[in-house]
Amino acid sequence: MIPPLMIEDTIKHALKEDLGQGDLTTLFTVPAEARGSGRILAKETGIIAGLFVAAAVFHYVDHALQVERLVEDGTRVNSGQPVMRISGRLQAILSAERTALNFLQRLSGIATKTAAWVEVIKDYPVRLADTRKTTPGLRTLEKYAVAVGGGHNHRLALDGGVLIKDNHIRAAGGITAAIKAVRERAPFTVRIEVEVSDLAELKEALDAGADIIMLDNMDTATMRQAVALTAGRALLEASGNVTYERLAEIAATGVDIISCGALTHSFRSLDLSLLLD
Repeated sequence: MIPPLMIEDTIKHALKEDLGQGDLTTLFTVPAEARGSGRILAKETGIIAGLFVAAAVFHYVDHALQVERLVEDGTRVNSGQPVMRISGRLQAILSAERTALNFLQRLSGIATKTAAWVEVIKDYPVRLADTRKTTPGLRTLEKYAVAVGGGHNHRLALDGGVLIKDNHIRAAGGITAAIKAVRERAPFTVRIEVEVSDLAELKEALDAGADIIMLDNMDTATMRQAVALTAGRALLEASGNVTYERLAEIAATGVDIISCGALTHSFRSLDLSLLLD
């Protein structure tokens, strides 16, 4: 679970964006003293993620609201199934509705997509990982949703590990030079990952002592050769042009990790709605 303080600013900004100076429609149509309850319902099958964020939104608008989670994050729900009940001042419930649903629908969509992709490769000894291709300001939450769906998290931020990519290699003067520079400056506890695009670069990275090697946009035949050449001397991560249709064939090459930005940049939000009782 993500600590509440880590999402407080995100929720605050989202509510300010949606409410502006106030929810005019609700203020004009709903009596201030009106009380009641509502349920958030799934309108299609999927994996729920982010219930604690939705609850935090309602509580931020009105701490007196009673919020009951009817399922847990990671639950597969069906169309028509209630996932949360909110009780208290109707003005507060309605004013928080859209922001709460936006978070919940988005994170559930990511978890649902991730779970579907993980299912394809469940019989292979490979991990499906996300990338840093996330919505600005929502990375922690979106990576949380990937984990709920059964995926794994790559670096949360640039300080989370060393990943030497093509531009770093050009700037440093080559793969060997880049790895040597990191070895000289980084703590011994830091693992070094380097991106390669062909088998010649793979050999250089192995000789230079890379801990993890990213196989960038390689076809599956070349990936199989890379696995044989590496022979367990480093972890191999397949990345680039990873699609749902290619997942099984990539996993079958023997790579250790498949990373894919589409988990967090090309998903469809899960359809949910709030209905007052």
